[in-house]
Amino acid sequence: MLQVSRKFEYGLHAAAYLATKGSGRVVTVKEMADVIGFSQEFLSKAMQSMKKAGITESVQGVKGGYRLARKPSEITIADIGIAIEGKPHLTRCAVKITSCEIFDQCAYRGYMNSLQERIQGLLSATTIAELLTEPEDERDSG
Repeated sequence: MLQVSRKFEYGLHAAAYLATKGSGRVVTVKEMADVIGFSQEFLSKAMQSMKKAGITESVQGVKGGYRLARKPSEITIADIGIAIEGKPHLTRCAVKITSCEIFDQCAYRGYMNSLQERIQGLLSATTIAELLTEPEDERDSG
């Protein structure tokens, strides 16, 4: 039913990987792609989006790559999602009211808006640091 994009997944994994490397360590996209098991080309696009949003910063040169621009405790999952996908929306009318032909008589619009707000709240309340400290058995049960 609901599924995040591959680009968002790549960005989330990359931010978590950078967080495990410690403050200031520069990591290449190739290293991240090899370790995480993702496409280097697709991961590069996610990294560029996160750089534009100020989540990561790039370092040029022979020892270049990416590092986090902020502490893992200051980067939320919502920050990454918005950087990569823009503001989330569950329904067409959440983007543009006129895109839904039954907007005026929709019986569940309020519920869907509430659900969207709760999901956004959870994503905004969870940092990369918290994600990394979550017990492994809880991560596997999702």
